[in-house]
Amino acid sequence: MISLIVRFARALWAFGLILADYLIQHGLTKLFVKRERDPVTGQIRRKRPKWLKERRERLDQRNAQRTLDAMLRLRGVYIKLGQVLSIMGGFLPRPYVKKLQVLQDKVPPHSFHDVEKVFLKQLGKRPDACFRSIEREPVAAASLGQVHVAYLADGSKVAVKILYPQIRDVIRVDMMIVRMALRVYTWFVPVGGVENSYNSLVDLLRRETDYLHEAECMTRMAKNFEGDPDVLFPKVVPELTTSDILTMTFMDGVKITNFEALEAMGVQRRAVATLLVQSFYKQLFVHRFFHADPHPGNFLVQADAEGKPKLVVLDFGAISEAKDHLIEGLIDVVHGLFTGDSDKLLDGFGRMGFVAEGGDRESLRNLTKTYFGKLMKFKDRSPGALMRDRKEVRKEFGNPEMDIDDLRELMKSVHYPETWFYVERATVLLFWLSATIDPNLDTVQVGFPYIMPLLMERNRKAADERAAQKAAAKQAALEDGGLGDPGGVPSAS
Repeated sequence: MISLIVRFARALWAFGLILADYLIQHGLTKLFVKRERDPVTGQIRRKRPKWLKERRERLDQRNAQRTLDAMLRLRGVYIKLGQVLSIMGGFLPRPYVKKLQVLQDKVPPHSFHDVEKVFLKQLGKRPDACFRSIEREPVAAASLGQVHVAYLADGSKVAVKILYPQIRDVIRVDMMIVRMALRVYTWFVPVGGVENSYNSLVDLLRRETDYLHEAECMTRMAKNFEGDPDVLFPKVVPELTTSDILTMTFMDGVKITNFEALEAMGVQRRAVATLLVQSFYKQLFVHRFFHADPHPGNFLVQADAEGKPKLVVLDFGAISEAKDHLIEGLIDVVHGLFTGDSDKLLDGFGRMGFVAEGGDRESLRNLTKTYFGKLMKFKDRSPGALMRDRKEVRKEFGNPEMDIDDLRELMKSVHYPETWFYVERATVLLFWLSATIDPNLDTVQVGFPYIMPLLMERNRKAADERAAQKAAAKQAALEDGGLGDPGGVPSAS
């Protein structure tokens, strides 16, 4: 208990110091930034002194390092949060993204002594009594647990995933800090429904710390792909699996971003990226049961005799089900992008639940059309090209002239849909990974065959409804024209 209180105090001090640093900068900005209204356009422009800009750059560098140091020291949820922010944190200053990338691969493991504690508690015996042998050094270490190689009595090679001791108590403390940080953030940008994002993260961590749940998800997803020999999954060893221990068949392969190894195997990066994207579209739009944590460490690649890749999928704690209204809205968004219809795009966002009840739809529509026009300038560029042209993209989509008060008012019309957290996280991570493997792959074109049948089915249903309405109206007109008195007796004429 004392250790958890100390952890809470350390986290509060670390991130409170960063917040205080930025509050001072915010105060200096209020004092020294001059605001002038353009007499022609009416837009408010800000003039920042050079020293204030330079101070902000130093501030970002200093606090990015502080954030990394705190996350490495505190571990647990903060490691996972840092991993996500290093990829999804487009709203963060660039120094943060660069610093937090360290967390993608360099997560320090726990001692084997901690592993033995888990076995004694869960199975009543030490690891050596469960396996013919087990390697003391883990082959992988993550934010919540680590993986060791072991061998069963019959010599079969297995991977053993062990949850860190007391990690659930650590998560409860960490999420208290995250909730406080979220409240501070929503004070600056009051997006409706952000609580849904927090609840989703809590739910995600609950599921990722229940290995029986992960075993069920692994089995279900493997069944979904049982007709696809190019997508492979490990198999659960039930007798050595508990809520804190997951034993599964060991899957060979090279890390999906080990490009030198892929080349040595004769595997084309384009083929790997294509298979990865196809599997994701199938999960999201066909099965509606998808991997919500597609970072590089969760995929391996094998090769057949011809050099054709096979994708090995790992880590199923973050598997999630896609709600029908989210997928239907996504289809509208894709339809709008393909047809250049900004109204269809906004309809899709509305269907997904992004428009707050009583929100200013007209302002959102105007904003959507503005940014839709900007988006069309980049429609022919691949995700990799957009990553390379990040400065140009930021310049085009940035809106430094929008006053913070105007932004706060607009964001009151935006609602963060329940369960969107998983879809957004998975989509951003997946397309970032795809662009890393093959920057020129057109991911929309690759995925379109999985969306096209859904679009055709929707258009067919809409056509059937219109035809039924037209037939009903025609029948009603005939009946009205053929009736005489209210009693329904046909007139002589």
